[in-house]
Amino acid sequence: MPSTFHSIETAKRSLFTQTAALNTTGHNIANANTEGYTRQTVKMRASIPMEAYGINRSNVPGQLGTGVEFDAIERIREKFLDSQYRGENTELGSWTIRSNTLDKLQQIMNEPSDTGIRKVLDNFYKSWSDLSKDPESVTARTIVKENALALTDAMNHMSKQLSNLSADLTSNVEAKSSELQSYVNSIADLNQSITKIEGLGDNANDLRDQRDLIVDKISKIVNVTVTDTDQGYNVNMGGQALVAGFTPTTGINGAYLQAAFGSNDLQGGEVHGMIISRDQFVADYTAQMDNLANTLANGNVSVTLPKGSVLPEGTVLNGVTYTGTTRTLQSDLTVTVKGLNGLHQLGYTQESKDVNGNMVAGKPFFVTSGTGGGTITAGNITLNTVIVDNPNAIAASLRVTGTAPTEELVKGNNTLASLMANLKLNNFTSVSTGNTATIDSFFSSMVGQLGIEAQEATRQTQNATALVSQVETMRQSVSGVSLDEEMSNMIKFQHAYSAAARFMTTFDQLLDKLINSTGVVGR
Repeated sequence: MPSTFHSIETAKRSLFTQTAALNTTGHNIANANTEGYTRQTVKMRASIPMEAYGINRSNVPGQLGTGVEFDAIERIREKFLDSQYRGENTELGSWTIRSNTLDKLQQIMNEPSDTGIRKVLDNFYKSWSDLSKDPESVTARTIVKENALALTDAMNHMSKQLSNLSADLTSNVEAKSSELQSYVNSIADLNQSITKIEGLGDNANDLRDQRDLIVDKISKIVNVTVTDTDQGYNVNMGGQALVAGFTPTTGINGAYLQAAFGSNDLQGGEVHGMIISRDQFVADYTAQMDNLANTLANGNVSVTLPKGSVLPEGTVLNGVTYTGTTRTLQSDLTVTVKGLNGLHQLGYTQESKDVNGNMVAGKPFFVTSGTGGGTITAGNITLNTVIVDNPNAIAASLRVTGTAPTEELVKGNNTLASLMANLKLNNFTSVSTGNTATIDSFFSSMVGQLGIEAQEATRQTQNATALVSQVETMRQSVSGVSLDEEMSNMIKFQHAYSAAARFMTTFDQLLDKLINSTGVVGR
């Protein structure tokens, strides 16, 4: 038989349950705009009925219900969507960095423009053409010198910008490693707190939200997989554990992530994009610029020396040494010289004669900066200081008259200056790759490659952004807070609470009648 106060207890359970539901609704509404928050719901169920199966059960027909109760407050979340989101977020992180780096490289190249390397090269060749029109002009020689300095300065500056970009990417890897270490430590701490709370039978919903949000942020930095265990999340990057229950991995730094990239454990995320950007994109264009500078200065190039040209004493071309009377070419001679430097050393300057009375041959036009010498690169290429100090050291002529010690420069001869100007159209053999093309073509190829890579990175970034947005929309449709829905729930729970309170009041009146008014007739 039910207790006399059975209905009071039923109403009380309803009031408690609807209050919990209203409180949870208010919590959802308050966190509608909180990053990483997952909407929560109260799991209601009918409480155990009055009459259980047994030999002494009441003969009263039916099982009298005892009202409602809730056994948990749960998050509404799908692990599949979380996993899908993190995978797409990892791709987005990597492609975003790559796209940004390639955009910066395009700004460094600054092509096509009126201030880029191509324009400086055109001005350099044009100055040689102008010198060929007046080879005796000090002004024309000075213009050649200044355009050469502008060319080397442009290459030096571009090389420095590429070096700075590489250094920035390295420092960013270090910064991201510190951020990753902080996140890893936080997850281990949250694992411990969640395990303690849930060991008491409660759901640590808000702490779980914090942990999932941190994992989402980690997925933007590196690729991760997550396994939920009795001790919380185990977070792995490829085959390397970042978090194992309550234990975080320590010592995460740039070297750690670089090693993970080398072992193929690091396959995505912003750090992955940074390392690819630095070690592939920036390194490749740095190498191409170095090759361009060295090829211009020393790359094999075929030129035709006109009949009557007089080579400097002791010159070796095509395996033949030219000396004495053989220095004067009896016919056109096609030879391969070592770039602009090699060609410049075949001509004569307006300087004084050497100790033997021969005219002074041209010096190497481009050299390395400093005193170390070595291979010419975009970072160290510079104009020979002899030419910087004296533009008359620029060789423009291939003709002399007489013999030592009475040898004299043929005034007004422009043969070498014309050959220099025509190098714009000549094919050079790349010092590093062996490919053959004009200097302009080498540079155009580099610019074209950069444009295609940047376009592809932009496309991939846009695709990844769309996929992340799509998955996030699906996640929000499941886990996000809808204010309209919460308002509807609030009204529903409010009415349920009011009805339960009214039921309690009604039964209180019945009990009052029973207790205080029954059996008073005839007193």
